[in-house]
Amino acid sequence: MPLHIVLVEPEIPANTGNIARTCAATGTHLHLVKPLGFRTDDATLKRAGLDYWYAVHIEYHESFAEVQEKYQEGRFFYATTKANQRYSDISFRDGDFLVFGKETKGLPPELLAANPETCIKMPMSDKVRSLNLSNSAAIIVYEALRQMDFPGLS
Repeated sequence: MPLHIVLVEPEIPANTGNIARTCAATGTHLHLVKPLGFRTDDATLKRAGLDYWYAVHIEYHESFAEVQEKYQEGRFFYATTKANQRYSDISFRDGDFLVFGKETKGLPPELLAANPETCIKMPMSDKVRSLNLSNSAAIIVYEALRQMDFPGLS
């Protein structure tokens, strides 16, 4: 079973395109939760994903609740600067969902408050608010894959 990246209301097409390229390279499924801050035919989105869109398993959802309902057996991890545990402290496994919020606001506070035990952060200097969304997604997905010995990758 593949890993999943869930982008909740992404705003910047280039970030989503870069994440789609990471998904194509790793066999990770991509879930986009509406509303999106761009059109899916956006030139920037397509350019960032290059010609790898054919290799991306992508699903669109009307809400995050729809994702949770469809994948009730999934383990969801919420990337946030407000977490106490680091992403590297998690023992990831096949089928996990890595959830990221919109670039300007992150994930909704009520979602984080309801799931404190599965909120994860990336350690960083206090001189910045956060890392770029596409960089964060790539770092965490590759850590999860490293832990699983990069299944299906060469």
